[in-house]
Amino acid sequence: MSLDERSRPGGPLRPRPRDGRVPYDSRILRKPLRSSPADGHPTVHRDRAIDGLRALALLAVPTGHWLIGGLVRDADSALHNASPLSSFAPLAPITWVLQMLGIFFLVGGYASVLSFRRAAERGTTPGDWLRGRLARLLRPAVGVTAVWAVLAAVLYAAGVPVTTLHTAATLVVQPLWFVLVYAVVTALTPYCMAASRRLGGWAAAPLAAVVAVMDFLRYGPYADSVPYWATLISLLPGWLFGYQLGVSWGEKRLGRRGAWLLLAGGTALFALLLLVFHYPASMVGVPGQDRTNSHPPSLLVIALAAAQSGAAVLLRDRIAALLRRPALWAPVTAVNRSAMTILCWHQSAMLAVAVPASFLGTTVEGLTTAPDFAAWMATRLPWLPLFAVTLILVTRVARRLEMPWTGVSRGQRVCAGALAVGFTAFALRLMSV
Repeated sequence: MSLDERSRPGGPLRPRPRDGRVPYDSRILRKPLRSSPADGHPTVHRDRAIDGLRALALLAVPTGHWLIGGLVRDADSALHNASPLSSFAPLAPITWVLQMLGIFFLVGGYASVLSFRRAAERGTTPGDWLRGRLARLLRPAVGVTAVWAVLAAVLYAAGVPVTTLHTAATLVVQPLWFVLVYAVVTALTPYCMAASRRLGGWAAAPLAAVVAVMDFLRYGPYADSVPYWATLISLLPGWLFGYQLGVSWGEKRLGRRGAWLLLAGGTALFALLLLVFHYPASMVGVPGQDRTNSHPPSLLVIALAAAQSGAAVLLRDRIAALLRRPALWAPVTAVNRSAMTILCWHQSAMLAVAVPASFLGTTVEGLTTAPDFAAWMATRLPWLPLFAVTLILVTRVARRLEMPWTGVSRGQRVCAGALAVGFTAFALRLMSV
């Protein structure tokens, strides 16, 4: 049964009442967002609320990494990773706000449904649709790792310490796990749509159940006998949960009643897991802690994604109305046009500031000092605007890698792919040590 039986998948929109009120199904504020020919994308109609939610979730990623990802300079001018969460646990609630991947997967599922339908109407096969979506995902990831493969060699020749290069490689590759996971869930779009038509908004419930069972095995009485590889079973269901909710939303099988259930149920489960079952408070991994909520996602991640998704569905119309203001809509448009570039290059922007500062002969407050005190966050905040400006400058150049690689020969693409694979393998090996 659908969580909201008032709407049927694929059903016609209700006509506008004579009193001028706009029914729920047709209150989607749309406006043509014209792309330049260089973008490689045709003119499409944008859903302002969905684009606004995507931009919000996307910007939370660099903000979170810049706030709770410190870089410490040692006596040899080398940079090491550090986190203020290791020494100051009360900062953990910040991660409840900045961990918005549930929203990202929600709007991703919603947008994929609309894109899949438009492709089917044009006669595009599911395979061609998927290849197009994957190309848009993988181009920026291949681009950033290929560039860093060359840049690392140049920096090494220029005298940058090997430890700094190891730190940089880890930071650059760290966000790219999202690309692989998102590519897999995107490939499952037709199956998610079928599940939604059969089960409605409840199609995401089995995914949450799988994560709950794995959490019990990981942390319950049988934890010592469960191998680590078995815990990775939670990886796909944990992140597919939000995507499946988005698919159900796009299929009009998730309405306001279901959204209230998600918001209330997710919030209650979140509190229960923290206060009764003593889950780690941080939504991201903390160095030195045995348990983590994010690798793979725990039931706490599911609870947060449910609450966020419910709030997003309930606030959709207000967000759309707010984004009718040009001053707010313009930055949302800019962020969405460079979404993957921002995701792939935001750590590089921070490194572009921190690496030169490591050669100043002393530590720089809030930039290369150890985040081992509560006031460190106050010294970190002033650096965020500089990181943001640097990212904007980097994006103006790197965004070309997000667009179709026209004029690039097959040999050049193979070379870029080889560099990307080599650099990624190098970084993953460092992360496993």
